[in-house]
Amino acid sequence: MATPIAYGPARVLPGEQIHVTTNPDTEPFWQAAREHRLTACQCSSCGKFRMPPSPYCPNCSSKEREWPTLAGTGKVFSFAICSRNPATGDEFVYVPVVVEIDGAGGTRLVGNLTGCNAEDVTIGMPVEIEWTAINDGWVLPNFRVA
Repeated sequence: MATPIAYGPARVLPGEQIHVTTNPDTEPFWQAAREHRLTACQCSSCGKFRMPPSPYCPNCSSKEREWPTLAGTGKVFSFAICSRNPATGDEFVYVPVVVEIDGAGGTRLVGNLTGCNAEDVTIGMPVEIEWTAINDGWVLPNFRVA
């Protein structure tokens, strides 16, 4: 049996390498992030959450929407272990995760995970939001082990 690779602590990518571009559908999400609030687009008519946000609800076609504040907790739905910075090619261990957000009807969000060694990440692991400053005053939602 092969010995597992020891990657070490998972980190987030350097903020200066990340840029945010918004549009009218995504602006409320990013403005809430600046306030360290996690939100998701929810249809005001049928209550279905939708991420990424869109002008029309895919469930009932309503244009009505709201942006409730969410708890900022969830569980790892999927993940990958990466060992190179995609911008520079340098060795850099990070773990992009897909997190199913608690209280948001199956809504999933992608971010990087911290708070553990990369090789210890598991599906179903409880996580909580962690805010990372990036370019132009924006803030990126990432996750840490709860």
